[in-house]
Amino acid sequence: MYRYTKLSLLAIAIAATGAVAYAAKGSMENDALAITNAKIPLAQAVTVAEQHVNGKAARAEYENSKQGWVYDVEVVSGAKVFDVRVDAAKGAVISSAEDKADQDDDHDKQD
Repeated sequence: MYRYTKLSLLAIAIAATGAVAYAAKGSMENDALAITNAKIPLAQAVTVAEQHVNGKAARAEYENSKQGWVYDVEVVSGAKVFDVRVDAAKGAVISSAEDKADQDDDHDKQD
């Protein structure tokens, strides 16, 4: 009888773990798929950012921020680099700041 109790508890634990994992997976949204809900396309956001600082875009990301969904565009103008945030719903520049140091350590690794 003790053996069946152990097996039952093990089965319950496995089922609970699976249910928690499924719920967590279902609540996470893939940012790449979220771009389909953006009101303006990436190309338009890049153009707005380039015109704002009179430069060329080097990198662009679509991300969820405190302001909602935004395009974060890195633009090179002369010898300076700017981080320009463009509202994904309105296409307006939210903020623009000179990037003094590379903040994007996920993509760039020193050799």
